[in-house]
Amino acid sequence: MSLSIVSRAVRPQALNSAAQQARTAFSAMTKLPDLPYDYSALEPAISGQIMELHHSKHHQTYVNGFNAALEKYQAAESKGDIATTIALQSALKFNGGGHVNHSLFWTSLTPSKDYEPPSGDLSAALEKQFGSVDQMIQKFNPAAAAIQGSGWCWLGYDKPTDSIVIATTANQDPLSTQGVVPLLGVDMWEHAFYLQYKNVKPEYLKNIWQVINWKTVAERYSKAK
Repeated sequence: MSLSIVSRAVRPQALNSAAQQARTAFSAMTKLPDLPYDYSALEPAISGQIMELHHSKHHQTYVNGFNAALEKYQAAESKGDIATTIALQSALKFNGGGHVNHSLFWTSLTPSKDYEPPSGDLSAALEKQFGSVDQMIQKFNPAAAAIQGSGWCWLGYDKPTDSIVIATTANQDPLSTQGVVPLLGVDMWEHAFYLQYKNVKPEYLKNIWQVINWKTVAERYSKAK
């Protein structure tokens, strides 16, 4: 069975239209979302201290950064200042991506007491693509651990091939820049694990599967299909 890991270059048109996408996609999403559980609810897989800092500080910073960049963009656009609108696209993409990625991440997690394994169409698709959920994890975790610097590892739905793929993105790049629909993202920035796991990324990756919200992942898969 072939290894379904993809690493694709960001499409130029995705970069060129980043500001316009940001204005339409994020106009109603520029507030920090509430978590659907308490900060300590994911322990022992993820500590309450990490969750509080990650959500209230790091995610809030992306929201603030996006709002500030969008305000500057709109002002520059109203003046016809093309050079400034171009210069702001990287800030919109980085901070907007941070907001979108984290919003998806929070809802991809659930307290271990509420954990349920994949079922239905999602389970069948994972078994078809990888052999089993465990075999998928055996491919996903090394791909995530191999990320150099900061980034994300994803399960995504690739519509052209009608398949579930494992993909990585750098920094806060959304998976959509690769033309793939995100189903599940695991944050590989150090702020997601370092206070608890230090530099032992494999241990973080091992434990996070205890708190994955497969019901939400299955809903995303159904919509993507």
